[in-house]
Amino acid sequence: MTLKLTVAFVLAFFVAVAVGKFYIPWLRKIKAGQEIKEIGPSWHASKAGTPTMGGFIFIAACIVVCLTTGFSCMLEGDYRHIFVLVFALIFGAIGFLDDWEKLRKKENTGLSARAKFLLQLVAALVFVVLLRKMGYIKTDLYIPFWNTDVFIPEALYFILAAFIIVGTVNAVNITDGVDGLASGTSLPVCLFFVFVTFKWGPDYLSLGIFASALLGGLVGFLVYNFNPAKCFMGDTGSLFLGGAIAALAFAYDMPLVLITLGIVFIWETLSDIIQVSYFKLTHGKRVFRMAPFHHHLEMGGWTGKKWKEKELFCLFTGVSLVFAIISFLGVYNRF
Repeated sequence: MTLKLTVAFVLAFFVAVAVGKFYIPWLRKIKAGQEIKEIGPSWHASKAGTPTMGGFIFIAACIVVCLTTGFSCMLEGDYRHIFVLVFALIFGAIGFLDDWEKLRKKENTGLSARAKFLLQLVAALVFVVLLRKMGYIKTDLYIPFWNTDVFIPEALYFILAAFIIVGTVNAVNITDGVDGLASGTSLPVCLFFVFVTFKWGPDYLSLGIFASALLGGLVGFLVYNFNPAKCFMGDTGSLFLGGAIAALAFAYDMPLVLITLGIVFIWETLSDIIQVSYFKLTHGKRVFRMAPFHHHLEMGGWTGKKWKEKELFCLFTGVSLVFAIISFLGVYNRF
């Protein structure tokens, strides 16, 4: 098991680096450059034209690993990693449509919010229902830290699951705001799933292979996405990434672990909600200098210190790592 998880990581890393060598110049050639929002920090204007849709780099790595390192799992009748991959790919496809619309219109607005929400909701429902029908999950909710299960009706579970998935996907998307931030924050999340596989045993190997592949793919992608970024993951990458994280939590049958495991993503989303709500209630006042929270820190926060992108990367990745460890302790004694 250790060998396969290691191979999955190493293979994904080298595939991502190799794909990036050819893919990024091609993106430049077709002028697939990112449009920058005018309301964002002024210094982000220099990023205009940086290739977007770079998420294909780690998506390709995951596909290669699932079909090679994960092939033995399929021979044994375990297709959970393929279910997770396909689900994440569907979300990546939704992100690709959004990115394509932005490129076509030459502005930073793609699909309508309603269209994206409906597509994501349908995809989430289909995924959870399929997992249930295949017998991969129960409809009881596992409660981390308390190590117990709570029964809820199946229909309610599906509805709750769909909204958890869509919320997670969009929270990861919101976090993708500065160089390497979503990638770095997701690394400890992937590590969490890899270590859970080590703890829970070979029954979860296929999912561990996917998690290890995503980990290696993201590290390879950071070769090009770390500040100063040579490419951005775009919605193609961020929606795939969010879909993969949400799908893994459900495939491991512990979706509520996302509350602690995804705390950075949740806070980023909450900061956006708080900002908009307070702005409307007070007719123009703000809690943060800019939302989501990483932009607040970039612009001086409440202390006046303007955080650089590399500092934000270290801060968010560090916080994510702490909560990944806490999350691991919360599920350690499940089996």
